[in-house]
Amino acid sequence: MTIPDTMKAMVTMGHGDFDKLVWHEEWPVPSPAAGDVLVRVGACGLNNTDINTRTGWYSKTVSEATTGGAYDEVGSDDPSWGGAAVTFPRIQGADVCGEIVAVGDGVDPARIGARVITDNWLRDPAAPLDKNRTGYYGSERDGGFAEYTTMPTQNALAVSSELSDAELATFSCSYSTAEGMLTRAGVTESDTVLVPGASGGVGGAVVQLAKLRGARVIAMASEVKHADVAALGADRMLPRDASTLKTDLADETVTVVADIVGGAIWPALIDVLTRGGRYTCSGAIAGPMVEFDLRTFYLRDLTFTGSTVIDREVMPRLVSYIEAGKVKPVLAARYPLSALHDAQRAFISKTHTGNIVVCP
Repeated sequence: MTIPDTMKAMVTMGHGDFDKLVWHEEWPVPSPAAGDVLVRVGACGLNNTDINTRTGWYSKTVSEATTGGAYDEVGSDDPSWGGAAVTFPRIQGADVCGEIVAVGDGVDPARIGARVITDNWLRDPAAPLDKNRTGYYGSERDGGFAEYTTMPTQNALAVSSELSDAELATFSCSYSTAEGMLTRAGVTESDTVLVPGASGGVGGAVVQLAKLRGARVIAMASEVKHADVAALGADRMLPRDASTLKTDLADETVTVVADIVGGAIWPALIDVLTRGGRYTCSGAIAGPMVEFDLRTFYLRDLTFTGSTVIDREVMPRLVSYIEAGKVKPVLAARYPLSALHDAQRAFISKTHTGNIVVCP
């Protein structure tokens, strides 16, 4: 195929509100460097990391919930997930599904034509196990909110599936985050996992992947979404409101809480963990600042794990689940790439179940 010189792209010009996402009709098509592939983007999923990076929410100067808008103050030296400055202009978008159309030096030309999804974690080839030397696709290098994008060949994972590009674009961030959390917490068939925010992309993925491990799953979501989340395999549904959580659980023994919500409900989540229970966290969309009684932590022998940079085996394992039909996409809506502002507003509103994607 003939690769054009320019492409349409949504380019992030700095930290701030939606006006920092600027539409370009003739942005240069990138060329694959040595070790890279060029991918024609079929669809790109939305995620909290792209929004939080644009707004600068990761900065310690911000204590509010994720809003998608500008904050009064964003530290200039720690506004990204890794605590470093972001280079602008930047094309964000981590969750790509597309087709390899060209390769750089050192990459087998036989890869051209492969249908791929992204492994979002950019590992240093000289030290692939060193998590301090990782970047995130769409943050430390340009991503998929464009017609074409480049990535290291090892980050373009071939996938054989009858699912659409839009459906496949729901997996990379949400499901790898969920599988990373469950891996970090060591979830097995002997566990009962409590999942707040179970109607979101990550929450719904936690439900499916925890069930795949044989665990009992108790999901929390607004009641209008209970049927949707139950269809993902949850054994029991509870209200989103945690004020009566302990009473609602009755004689349930919660061994694991898998949380991306945080905020005001956080103390209630910790309070229902059984002795020796595990709490694993990969987000705080309801707010990063919480109150915590350390006595609950040490007197109940709890274990806390943060989960951000996933282990290398997580994404290949996820691809095997997709190809075997063991997990299913939950595609809430599809927007044109040019309507990314509207797509992100819908994503932040959390009135949907599953994930939202944009298509060039």
